[in-house]
Amino acid sequence: MAEKNFFEPKKSLNIKGRLIDLSSPRVMGILNITPDSFYSNSRTKSTGEALKKTEQFLNEGATFIDIGGYSSRPGAMDISVEEELKRLIPVIEALTDKFPEAIISIDTFRAKVAEESILAGAHIINDIAAGDMDENMFETVAKLQVPYIIMHMQGTPQSMQQNPVYQNVTLEIIDYLAKKISKLRSLKIHDVIIDPGFGFGKTIQHNYQLLKEMEAFKIFELPVLVGFSRKGMIHKVLGTTAAEALNGTSVLNTIALQKGAGILRVHDVKEAVECVRLMEMVSG
Repeated sequence: MAEKNFFEPKKSLNIKGRLIDLSSPRVMGILNITPDSFYSNSRTKSTGEALKKTEQFLNEGATFIDIGGYSSRPGAMDISVEEELKRLIPVIEALTDKFPEAIISIDTFRAKVAEESILAGAHIINDIAAGDMDENMFETVAKLQVPYIIMHMQGTPQSMQQNPVYQNVTLEIIDYLAKKISKLRSLKIHDVIIDPGFGFGKTIQHNYQLLKEMEAFKIFELPVLVGFSRKGMIHKVLGTTAAEALNGTSVLNTIALQKGAGILRVHDVKEAVECVRLMEMVSG
């Protein structure tokens, strides 16, 4: 089991000298610069479209804009570093120019992509592999000294859903994250966010067990990000589609907020912000 007090309780993030208050839950809008993301309506086909969607997200109350150029859906196509950068860098540069106050998270597991994206204007590294798919990632984050999101994933995007097996999904993920956080602490990486990785190398039963026991992640005293948005764990249970999974997403986001989630990563910002506002009315 993980030990307590790896870090002091985190109530803020240092974004290039600007402190972002995390005492209230925040919303992260998903901006996919990919042709093959699982939810077709999230695919952004041009820089102009990315600017328009970002403006919408910011107006609806998003704190973070998470940009990804590599689809991490089950069985996703592998692309080169060069292709990933070709998709991402022009969009990051355009967003930082038009929306200088926007906080941009770069969704990548590659250290080179992470570094070039930060140098182009991004602020946060969101790594679905927690360093497992690029041995240079932790050292790169330490050098850049930017906030780092570590997610648990069993396998790779190409293999993760083939046959995920756990003895105890929650305990195994806690132990995994504990080792990662210890390594990050040794490298003096202070702004860490944890993501249990719903839908990444987990069956539907694993996902709901993890959600049921999500309060266990409070042991780390770090912000917890969750990403349920329109995933199969919703529409496969309901017998619908990703396009019809907004209501289910809001239900799971609300449950996660009750259990301590600090950041909701979503395709639909307005509805997630409403979840946060209404939950705060109950808990305030």
